Amino acid sequence: MAKRSLFMNSSEYTKVYAELKSLFDQDLSKIIIPGSEIRIVNCPFSSVIDDRFVRHDDLGVRENMTFSYPVFVPEDINSGKTILLLHGLNERSWAKYLTWAFKLCHDTGSYVVLFPISFHINRAPSAWVDPRVMLEPVRERKDRYGEIEMSSFVNIALSNRLTDDPMRFFRSGYQTAIDIAKLMEQIRSGEQGLIPAGNRVNIFAYSIGAFLAQILMMGNPDGLFSESKLFMFCGGSVFSSMHGTSKLIMDSEAYERIYNFYLNDFEKTIDRKNPVSDFLRSSQLGIAFRSMIDLSRFRAFRENILGKLRDQIRSIALLKDSVIPAAGILGTMAGRPCHREQVRIWDFPYEYSHENPFPVSPRISFREVDSCFDRVISEASLFLA
Repeated sequence: MAKRSLFMNSSEYTKVYAELKSLFDQDLSKIIIPGSEIRIVNCPFSSVIDDRFVRHDDLGVRENMTFSYPVFVPEDINSGKTILLLHGLNERSWAKYLTWAFKLCHDTGSYVVLFPISFHINRAPSAWVDPRVMLEPVRERKDRYGEIEMSSFVNIALSNRLTDDPMRFFRSGYQTAIDIAKLMEQIRSGEQGLIPAGNRVNIFAYSIGAFLAQILMMGNPDGLFSESKLFMFCGGSVFSSMHGTSKLIMDSEAYERIYNFYLNDFEKTIDRKNPVSDFLRSSQLGIAFRSMIDLSRFRAFRENILGKLRDQIRSIALLKDSVIPAAGILGTMAGRPCHREQVRIWDFPYEYSHENPFPVSPRISFREVDSCFDRVISEASLFLA
């Protein structure tokens, strides 16, 4: 008898979320999913270390340099398709994304790679999310800065790091970008080991992962993303249209610090001659990053490339998203009338947030959440299959 799929119908999202969360273990090399031919394999990775772009003290975070990433392996192991799934800012676990990856794998027959952004998830020390360790830094931060909105033990590590050095936002993204380029080359050549050589790689990106994915698509290092499609969920706007203050992301002091830096000081700092400035001024990837800071920066460059990519990029924005508002996504992606089919603005019939679009809560109808989840992932699967 054939094994029963966990996704026989869309009304099982909340059940599958709980099952995958309990099953997943980053320390296991392979994970069998009961009732499914899909399995999870945790693959080792060594980051590309360019000490010209990484702060000396950050080189000491060993978790960021050598880590593993989970791959959902489809029933057909000879599949020629792969989806790279990129997560949101300040995520500390894969729990939220396991069901997303499973459904994408199930519906498209693709390998689905969950790749962690630099200093996120298992690329960060576990102490950064330990309340016993982080509550004292929260108190110290409030003593130093006074009234701070949305300060929490969950966001204190990121908030302190970005307040101390706003360039960490760029540096972390740059390290992740070159790591992804390395991964793409490994998949292309067969060196990745699990995914068949030459697989076409598409991207499903959420939140700040969408910001990173847009820059990769626009910068297209070594032509690695020429044939890729990008599906964005709750993402797609320039940085200046985002509002990152959240107990799950960063506090108000950190957000004001990086916002003021990138909107007012960043362009002046890269006038100095050094490797980072040279990269930002002369490479297409660097200019793509600069063009995604504000609508007014390199507007012609950004709109020209996004226009050429209009058949390769789609975005779903949520009406009540306050972190990456729909208006900002529409303003970035639909600057010209012919681009407007790229962005859809949806609303859900329950209480949701940017950080938790599919809440698993006894206070919210699981049928409504399941239905909305299925709608989003089915839309993505149709585009990325």
